[in-house]
Amino acid sequence: MKIGILSSGGDCPGINATIRGVGKTAIMHYDMEVIGIHNGFTGLLNRDVEVFTERTLSGILNLGGTILGTSREKPFKKIIQSGDNKKPEIIRQNYIDMGLDCLICIGGNGTQKTANKLSQIGLNVIGVPKTIDNDIYGTDITFGFDTAVNIAAEAIDRLHSTASSHKRVMVVEVMGHSVGWIALYAGMAGGADIILIPELGFDIHKVNEKILHRLHLGKPYSIIVTAEGLKTDRPSPADYISHAVEEATGIEVRQTVLGYIQRGGNPSPFDRNLATLLGGHSTELVAQKQFGRMVCLKDGKIGSVPLAEIAGKTKRVSPDNDLIKQGERMGISFGV
Repeated sequence: MKIGILSSGGDCPGINATIRGVGKTAIMHYDMEVIGIHNGFTGLLNRDVEVFTERTLSGILNLGGTILGTSREKPFKKIIQSGDNKKPEIIRQNYIDMGLDCLICIGGNGTQKTANKLSQIGLNVIGVPKTIDNDIYGTDITFGFDTAVNIAAEAIDRLHSTASSHKRVMVVEVMGHSVGWIALYAGMAGGADIILIPELGFDIHKVNEKILHRLHLGKPYSIIVTAEGLKTDRPSPADYISHAVEEATGIEVRQTVLGYIQRGGNPSPFDRNLATLLGGHSTELVAQKQFGRMVCLKDGKIGSVPLAEIAGKTKRVSPDNDLIKQGERMGISFGV
C-alpha cells in the first residue's frame, strides 16, 4: 500500500514524532510506501512531495515544528463562498495520479473538517488530532497540549517571585482562541490566584474584589492567568485587565503575553509518546482499511472515531470540570 502524509494548520510540538510514528510503522512493519506531502494541502494541490525512507525519519522524534512544513490552505473554502470546486477536484486527481491508497492528515479542527470533506468525495483519509489548544472533539487530549502547559506553567512560576518582590499584580495571557484549556491547566499548575477562560466569561468587578481581598489578608500581589480568547473591549485581554485592575485597585500591574513561545520548541516526553502512539495507530487503521476516521485517546486507550462525528465540533471546558471545582474549593477565583 502507498500512503501520503501531511501536516496542516499551525505548527505544534509533536508533529514530527507523529510523522515518525506513521512512517516507521508503515515502512518497517507493514512494508508500505510513504509519501511526505509538503506544506499541507497546498503541497497536495501542487504535488510537492517526497518519498520517505527509514533514514528520512531518523532523528526527528524530539524536533519541534514539522519537517514537512505546513500551511493554512482550506481547499473547500471557495466552494462555500462561490461554488468554485476546482481545488477539491485537483486534490482528488492528484491523489489518484500518485497512486495513494490513503491520506493521513495531521491537524486541528479545520484540518479534521477538511479531512472529512475529502472522505466524502471519495478519498481514503485518516485524521490525527493536533493542537496545543486541546479543543478537538472526540479525543481526551491532543499532542502539543502538554508541552504548551509546561511552558506556560514555568513562565507563571518565574513571575511569582517578581510579583511578590515588587508587590504587583501580574497578568499572564496564554493561547486559546475560543477555549481555556491551557489557561486552566497552566494556571492551576502555576498557582494562579485568578484564572479567566472564555467558557465562563468574567466580571471585572469580582476580579478587583478578589485582588483587594488578598491585599486585606496581607497579600499585596496576585497572579492572573487569562486565555487570549477572553472577550473584552480590547484586542488583548491582558491589556484590558491590566488597565482595569490598576485603575480600580491602585496596585501596580504588569502584563506578560506568552504568545507563540508556547507553540514552538521540542515536545515534552508525554507528547512524544502520545504522538508516536497516534501515528502508529493511524498506520494500523490503513492496514485494516478502516478509513474516514480520526485516531484518538479515550479513557487512557488509543482508538479512533468517525470523522463525520467530530468534524465541525469544538471541545470546550465544562463549568463542572474537576480542576475548576477543586480550584474554587481552594479559594481560586474564576472571575464569575
